[in-house]
Amino acid sequence: MNTDKKLKIYLIAGEPSGDLLGARFMRAVKEKAGNSVEFFGLGGEAMEGEGLKSLFDISELAVMGLVEVIPSIPRILKRIRQTVDDIVNIKPDVVMTVDSWSFSCRIHKALRRKKLGIPQIHYVAPQVWAWKKKRARTMHKYIDLLLTLFPYEPKYFTPYGLKTEFVGHPVIESPAVHADAAAFRQKHNIPTDKKIITVLPGSRRNEVSRLLPDFLEATDILRQQHNDLFFVIPTVQTVAQSVKLAVKASSRDILVVETQEDRYGAFRSSTAAIAASGTVALELAICNIPHIIAYKVSPFTAFLARRFLKIQFVNLSNILIGREIVPELLQERCVAGNIASYINHFIARDDDWYEKQMDGFRKVREILGQGVQKPSENAADIVLKQINSSAS
Repeated sequence: MNTDKKLKIYLIAGEPSGDLLGARFMRAVKEKAGNSVEFFGLGGEAMEGEGLKSLFDISELAVMGLVEVIPSIPRILKRIRQTVDDIVNIKPDVVMTVDSWSFSCRIHKALRRKKLGIPQIHYVAPQVWAWKKKRARTMHKYIDLLLTLFPYEPKYFTPYGLKTEFVGHPVIESPAVHADAAAFRQKHNIPTDKKIITVLPGSRRNEVSRLLPDFLEATDILRQQHNDLFFVIPTVQTVAQSVKLAVKASSRDILVVETQEDRYGAFRSSTAAIAASGTVALELAICNIPHIIAYKVSPFTAFLARRFLKIQFVNLSNILIGREIVPELLQERCVAGNIASYINHFIARDDDWYEKQMDGFRKVREILGQGVQKPSENAADIVLKQINSSAS
């Protein structure tokens, strides 16, 4: 370990979901280590709020899909080199990447080649149970420790010599559970007789460009069918500007909010939600918000996914339960008419879809709520222990 007074932890989060995870980890480490820790690396607004000064804007890395990634490869490779050089210069006590394994693994491989002797950790297992199972066989070459979110994940990695620890899923720490619905309505002057429909078109630029037009068209259909709806789009820093411009250009009466407080206030106030696939769906689930998942990528990326994905569902709630409780409107099914049709089921509250979701969400919370400590606290304990064992 460094002889410096402060512990140096280098964190790398390439997407907003990893940014939130990284921020909670930072908070937990500070609670356990006090002022004796210093953070460096890459992160977004949540991690910066905990004191990290990001090396560069992580929105440059937020690209999804094979075809969509190709034009960004030169820029991403440049950022990888810049990040590795920064790590070499800082000489941290540990390097921990958060999610985004496709980017993170390149950082770890480059560090391994330099033989710096710095412990290397990855937080959030790549979904080898869904595809690319061979990843599980090689990860031990590049990292010393893997932290997983789900209890069934370690079994995929430990047979290949990778130390793997289940810490729990961070969604159970989400502030959404404690958000104030009444305060959100009051802040934005939303009448109590209006049903709020939350629209979540993703956190990546290419997600927003593909999904938002259909999501907005679905709001038009719903408005024609109901006169008591109010639409809210919570967005994040990486795509806020493009979302606001798109809504303004469409001349639709939709509230766009950017803060975490407003995001979770909207969740708790919602009658239903339209969401891109991802962690946000688990947040909606633990808040008991009826929702659908709608998603599409380029035709070529979709072709590859259908060929190589080895799972029945893409939504995490459905995967955890083993059956479809959240409708998945993917590719050609991701159209405004389908979206509006399902949201109408949830507005009515009078059919099997609503009851099926409520029952399923209870089971999801049971699976994710295991453990005495918060997941971030479990992760902090394990990482601090790894640093100490590496230094001794």
